[in-house]
Amino acid sequence: VGNSSVLTCHFKGNATVLTWKITPKVGGLCTLGYRTDTDMADRKNCSDNINWKLRAGLAPALEIQQVGIAQEGNYLCEVASTDGNFRTTYHLTVLAPPRLSHYCDEQGSAVCEAAAGKPPAQLSWLPESSSSAEEKCHDNGTVTVLSKLTACGTNGSNVTTCMVSHPAGNWSQSIAC
Repeated sequence: VGNSSVLTCHFKGNATVLTWKITPKVGGLCTLGYRTDTDMADRKNCSDNINWKLRAGLAPALEIQQVGIAQEGNYLCEVASTDGNFRTTYHLTVLAPPRLSHYCDEQGSAVCEAAAGKPPAQLSWLPESSSSAEEKCHDNGTVTVLSKLTACGTNGSNVTTCMVSHPAGNWSQSIAC
């Protein structure tokens, strides 16, 4: 989420017509077309952050600026060239790093929350102790994971560390309750 992504069309020969067909998980089909003989581009039902990236000497590409969860889906590039027809398919998966918080609840138990992550974050505790976890799914495909420490450590220390593991990164936060 928030980064730019560039998807390249692969083909041989000289392109005459290039078309991107984008099928997002949410929303309707977006198409971008380009004819080299007339140097004309056409777009239908595409968000403003999706555009051609045409560079001299390099294969034509599609650039998605400020990628959002709404751009997740299938991207198909079709090229008609002097050497035949070519297709390149991508499946774009968008990762959303969770927002982290760590606090003590009313009973003095440590609570760790990884909010609005995609996919859901994995939470664990150091020192290892009993904990309960719950997930809340959101309409946009993100998930909030909340883990509550249910047993105290046996080493005499009340400092606990919540370990958060996610494809977008790993974090840890310590707290004493």
